[in-house]
This record gives sequence, structure tokens and C-alpha cells, in this order.
Amino acid sequence: MKRLSACISICLLICALVTPLRAEPQPSAASATTNIPGVLRLRLPPTLYAVVGLETNLYFDNVCLTLNPANWGFDIQCPIGKQQAERWTAVPSAKEVGKHPFVVEVRNDQNEIVARAESQLVVVPADRATDKPLSLLMVGDSLTHGSVYPQRVWELCQTPGNPKLQLVGSHGLQSPLGDIRHEGYGGWTAQRFATHFTPTARTGDYKLRGSPFLYEQADGSKKLDFAKYCQDVNEGRCPDAVTIFLGPNDIFSYDDTRIEAGIDTMLAHYDQLVTMIHTHNPKVRVGVMLPVPPAASQDAFGSNYTTGQTRWQYKRNQHRLVERMLDHYAGKEPEQVYLVPTVVNLDCVHNYPEEVSELNLHAEKGRRQNNGVHPAVSGYRQIGDSLYTWLKATTE
Repeated sequence: MKRLSACISICLLICALVTPLRAEPQPSAASATTNIPGVLRLRLPPTLYAVVGLETNLYFDNVCLTLNPANWGFDIQCPIGKQQAERWTAVPSAKEVGKHPFVVEVRNDQNEIVARAESQLVVVPADRATDKPLSLLMVGDSLTHGSVYPQRVWELCQTPGNPKLQLVGSHGLQSPLGDIRHEGYGGWTAQRFATHFTPTARTGDYKLRGSPFLYEQADGSKKLDFAKYCQDVNEGRCPDAVTIFLGPNDIFSYDDTRIEAGIDTMLAHYDQLVTMIHTHNPKVRVGVMLPVPPAASQDAFGSNYTTGQTRWQYKRNQHRLVERMLDHYAGKEPEQVYLVPTVVNLDCVHNYPEEVSELNLHAEKGRRQNNGVHPAVSGYRQIGDSLYTWLKATTE
């Protein structure tokens, strides 16, 4: 018996030596609660939207604040899609229609969880809202003015299985106005839309126009009047949905010491626009389009602004604005206010404009990004995809 016991002990010792050691899970602050922004200030919109057959993405750098996202380990937990180096991506199938949990965890080089955020992915059928009449007004700055993402939404809705989309607005690139119309003006801010009056709204040089929503009253005062706007622009019909896509001009020039006050001002005027719409018709869906990140390279800011602004400062401003908008507008769906997760779906590395130029005096030519805040056509189309998926998901 003693010999048998000794043999067993030796066998157990050998097994212990040859069995690979399994690392114990590292304790982390994230285990105590659901969402931990952490040092990266990781934030997700509460709902992500997708349509069967259309690519949807979440780019890691877009949802956190770090100089180099490659320094961190991102881990996506979602039953559909796949994780790549810089993004999670999916082209949902019909069998994946429904609601799916979506979690992002970020680890440091010690494999400790330093940030965690939860969302919900809503996948809707490709034939959702087939042939349902749908009218949409898009309000924004130069990103809307360029008309590329409105064109993309329009094109997607022209294919079978989609709503019958009518765009509302007094502005566009065609003269006379065609199907692609909106209220998007380069350089404009929420404050300008809410407060800037001239007698020449909706006519002449857009840089000299007043707000299309602001009307002079009999006593000389000025009033935001969405009912009057609808009479002037859309034969009195109120749109089913209004999206507001503002931010770059509102926060561009701030630094860390002034950004909070600047965002306070923007949100106060943004709220005035939302109130204007719902005072006329509380059933209108208002889509708060979350401002998109800038081009991935400082090259783009050097091309546009020389030494006047850095990519990092603008990214800090944009990310802080997204954080504030998430805090301010989340959970207001019963009031017909929705967050449109445009911020997550834009490829800031490949879908911003580039130019070929000399890398230096003695080198061959190479490619550098050359626009800091205006995407290439491919990037605008991703913004259009984000808006389209929200429209499909919220149209019954």
C-alpha cells in the first residue's frame, strides 16, 4: 500500500508539472459595475442599429479618447459580427434580426480591464417599413451642406423593401431644387440656427442668410416658428422626422479650459431647436446625430489650419461633446428624441481625403490626409448608412 501511495503521489506531481498553468482572472474595477469609462473615457451610445445586408461598424478609436488606440487591447462581446484590428464589423443576416447585447472591454498591457461599456445592437429586417411614406428634414452644417450623406440615404430608400422617402428643405446643391434637399449650411452652429435673423432666410448667399426657422413678429421680436416654416417649405405638412447634425463649428476653437462653457452654449441652443419642433408637433422623431471624429492624422489639420489647431485638441473637444450629448439626450425616446450613433461607424483612417505630395525634400512622394473634419465621399456614405439604419429601425 505504501508503494502504491508513493506511485500515486509521483503521478500527481508529474501531471502538475506537465499541465499548462491557467492564468487567474485579473481583478478590476469593471467587475463592480456595468460601465466604467476609465482612463480612456470609453463611451457608447445606448443603442446601435443595423439593417440586414448592410455593413455596420464600431471603430475603436471613435468611442474613446487616446493618442494611440493600438496601445490598448479591445475586446468586443457580441453574438454576431467579427473583431478586426481597428473595428468590430458585421453584415447581419436575416436570422440575426433582433436585439443583441454589445459590450466593449479595454485592457492594458498587464491584461487588466481599464474600461468597459455596454450597449444594445438592434438588427432590423431589410424590408422593414416597406413602402411606408416617410418625410425627413436634415438640419446641419457643412457636412450636410455637401449633400453626400443625404444622397446616400435617398439612394438606399429607392431600393425595394424601403420607405417611400421624401426629403424636406429649402437648400441643396441643385438649382432649382431636386429631390436632395435639407437645411445644411457650411460654417453654421446651433446658435446661428436658433438666433440669427435676417430678412433673407432661404434666399441668396447662404453665408448671409438668417435662420430658416426664425420669423419676425408684429412687435419686432423674433420667434422660432416651425409651423410657419412647414407652411413656407412643405405646404404646411410637418416632417415625420428631423435630424440635427451640428458640432464642429460650435466647439472647434475651444481648449480644455473653455470647452465646458462652449458646450453649455451649444446645448442650450440645440434644445431650443428641439423645443421648436415639438411645440408644433410632439410626435416628430428628432434624431440627435452624434458628431463624428476627425481625420486620423495630424497631417490633415496641418493641411487645413497650419499651426492653428491640432488633431488632438479637436478630438478632445469632439469627444467631450459626445459625452455631454449622451448624458443630455439619452433615455428621451418617450419624448421622441433619439441618439443616432453616427460617431461609431466612420473610418477615420481610410475614409478621409488624401493627397499625393512629397514626403520631404529628398524622399519619394507619398499620401497624406488633407482634410481634418470633412470626410471623403466614402466617409459621408458611412454617415448616410448610420442615419438610414436609424430611420429603418424607428419607422413602424
